[in-house]
Amino acid sequence: MYASFKSIGAYIPAKVLTNNDLEKMVDTDDEWIFQRTGIKERHIADNDEVTSDLGVKAGLIAIERSGLTKKDIDAVICATISPDHFCMPSTANLIAHKLGLNHVTSFDISAACTGFIYALNIAKSFVESGAFKNVLIIGAEKLSTIIDYTDRTTCILFGDGAGAAIISGTDDKEKAIIDVHTGADGSYSDYLITPGGGSAEPCSIQTIENRRHFMKMQGNATFKVAVKTLTKDVIDILKKNNIKSEDIKHFIPHQANYRIIKAVGDALSLRDDQVILTVHKYGNTSSASIPMAMNDLWEKGGLNSGDLVLLDAFGGGLTWGSAILKFGGEPSLASIK
Repeated sequence: MYASFKSIGAYIPAKVLTNNDLEKMVDTDDEWIFQRTGIKERHIADNDEVTSDLGVKAGLIAIERSGLTKKDIDAVICATISPDHFCMPSTANLIAHKLGLNHVTSFDISAACTGFIYALNIAKSFVESGAFKNVLIIGAEKLSTIIDYTDRTTCILFGDGAGAAIISGTDDKEKAIIDVHTGADGSYSDYLITPGGGSAEPCSIQTIENRRHFMKMQGNATFKVAVKTLTKDVIDILKKNNIKSEDIKHFIPHQANYRIIKAVGDALSLRDDQVILTVHKYGNTSSASIPMAMNDLWEKGGLNSGDLVLLDAFGGGLTWGSAILKFGGEPSLASIK
């Protein structure tokens, strides 16, 4: 039994926050942001939308496109750093409930921007072991709730959204997930951190006044480690599986920063047509980034059954991961046309 990436779906909130909008909030401008990040705009969820709502909408699309029904889902895994509630209940619990799946295994994982690949690895193991047949994995983020819009180093980067996929069992090796790598190094934990609210800095008047409940980032240091780590991880997974970079149909990296994506792509000698980019219109949506980019590709008709896909991500923790898979789903109508 193999695990197959059976479908992809995403939900993007309607509200758009442009670089010009940010000019009115912090000391920045469109040219400064775009040159350094490649971002032009990002989407922001409504006040009455919580992270689980975003995940449900993406999940419903992924289920429908898989040809399955909600009753076929055995487990729900949600990757997020902006959960509905601190600690409990998990956002996956709430997503499962809103989907009417009140008796299936559901839990969250926290691996920041690498969360979707971590979830993919867990789902692959579940399916291949026979524990579950169909696992719904979701990357969902309402990062606007943990972003300090007075901090130029972070508020220009992040947006909201959700992406989801169904991982199912198959006996067709040509539609299988080939390999997944994940790793972490906590010695760099202060590079990307939300310091307040946990047991290290329990919530207090001081933590609130000092804005410790918002995300903090050491941008330049993170950039350098990200490029080095992502490049090495991709080289390792390709070498292990005897796959050349030119064999990859689609390279779908975490959409954090165009300069990081460009540096990794160049180091791997990837052509521009192999690299999928959505950072310009969604910004960095953390765990939702890769499935949102993959969904864009599918909806445009660019992702077909059997296509060889390479995923790559890096996030707070620090965490990283990569995956090589054959897309096991059906093409979109755009592809058929």
